[in-house]
Amino acid sequence: MSETLSSIVRSDDRFATTASLHVEVIADFVCPFCFLGKRRFDAALKAVQGPTDVNWYPFQLNPEMPAEGLSFDEYLTRRFGSPENVAPALMHLADEGKAAGIDFRFDKISHVPNTLPVHQFMYFAESRQIGQSPLAEDLLSAFFEQGRNIGDQNVLIDIGETHGITADDVREALANDQNRQIVLSREREVRGSGIAGVPGFLLNRRLLVVGAQSSDTLVNAFDQAMFGEGDDSLVSPALH
Repeated sequence: MSETLSSIVRSDDRFATTASLHVEVIADFVCPFCFLGKRRFDAALKAVQGPTDVNWYPFQLNPEMPAEGLSFDEYLTRRFGSPENVAPALMHLADEGKAAGIDFRFDKISHVPNTLPVHQFMYFAESRQIGQSPLAEDLLSAFFEQGRNIGDQNVLIDIGETHGITADDVREALANDQNRQIVLSREREVRGSGIAGVPGFLLNRRLLVVGAQSSDTLVNAFDQAMFGEGDDSLVSPALH
């Protein structure tokens, strides 16, 4: 990008007219709100008549996660005190997910991975001009609906093959230190802009929408970003 994400987020120049929509999605793949937000974003995107361009930016919810990851129970205990403390929230998320066509199966999740390899995988797809959003959909579904360990190289190979990414490409993407450094640099850029959680949707490099917003709210935001129209009072709830 020719501009830093930090300068884009802080820009007050929101209302330049354009007929197209460029979106940077900031997300992590073990964040249920990111899956929910993506589905709502996808639904809202259908209302856009002009050309759209969507890129994904990395954000690790757990940058200090051990390389081998953690068991789901241990992860919940470290993050929330105990699995029981978060059980009502997971039930609520499951209900929210149904409305978006997501079958959250927290009962199938046994392991929470370090997601740096997943972000390297996504960056590799971008570098080869492979659609990131369909790949992100499959990664989120694999983790939240199927309980698969998306930090495992073999799982990424399996998912990659359905998108035309060979096993050798996946191995190279995960082993390549330059890819790793680019991903970490992009994440530092995101955090340096003041973004502290996900999901985030940066629209036409001038308007940031945070949280798993409703599709109607996102459509309103698209109108603002593209034409300077709509309700200025966008909801920006606490970041997840």
